[in-house]
Order: sequence, then structure tokens, then C-alpha cells
Amino acid sequence: MHEIIDQLQEISETVPVPLELPTFEQLVEVEEQILIGLPTDLKEFLLHASNVIHGSFEPVTAADPYSHTYLPEVASYAWSIGLPREQIPICQVGDSFYCIEENGQVQFWEDGDFTDEVWESFWDWVEEVWLAY
Repeated sequence: MHEIIDQLQEISETVPVPLELPTFEQLVEVEEQILIGLPTDLKEFLLHASNVIHGSFEPVTAADPYSHTYLPEVASYAWSIGLPREQIPICQVGDSFYCIEENGQVQFWEDGDFTDEVWESFWDWVEEVWLAY
């Protein structure tokens, strides 16, 4: 995990207004807003690498409630269009979502159903999907 975080930080694009990393207290607020505890891998990502900008995917963030990637807002929209409530979206692609279960497994939800694409962990998804694009 730490190697992947280091790799993400190294490849992150420089932008005029960089994203901020959340505090632990902000993660607690996010959990309170969505009424679900965040899986450990997602917490680690949010705390240490959610400021990374790379490629066309924009994973969720937890520091800026006005961002279009703010986890509670992304989750609210995803759940409103049918994503099962126990799934936490980690990355929105149009009206489709990569999402994580409480056990840490990541799936792709598209057109109201899950595809056969499954990753055993958040970090597997980062390596095989986000870093690949």
C-alpha cells in the first residue's frame, strides 16, 4: 500500500489549485454523513493520496464539501439512482460507479447492475484501473 501511495504522489499532475488531504476528523464527519464506516483501505487512500490528480478518473475526496468528488455528495447521487446503499462509491464515471463493500472488495456498477469486474481490494483497483488509464 505505501509503495502505491508513493507512486501516486510521484505521478500526480500539478494543477493551479491542488486538492487537499482530509484530517481524521473530516473522515469521521464523512462517515457520519453517509452513515457507513469507511473500509480501512479507503480511509488510508483518503488520508494519504486523495490529493492525487492522474488521468481521467477522479476518485472520491473528503476534504472539500464543495468539490464534485466529495464522497457524501457522490454517494448521495449514486444511491439516488439505484446503487445499493451498502456500497460506497469510490469513483464516478458518468452514471456508473466503481464502489467498495465493507469487506474491501471493489466492483463496477453500470446501468443499474454490477458487472463481472471485481477487485479484491481498493489497492488492486488503483493498480489495475486508475494507474492503467
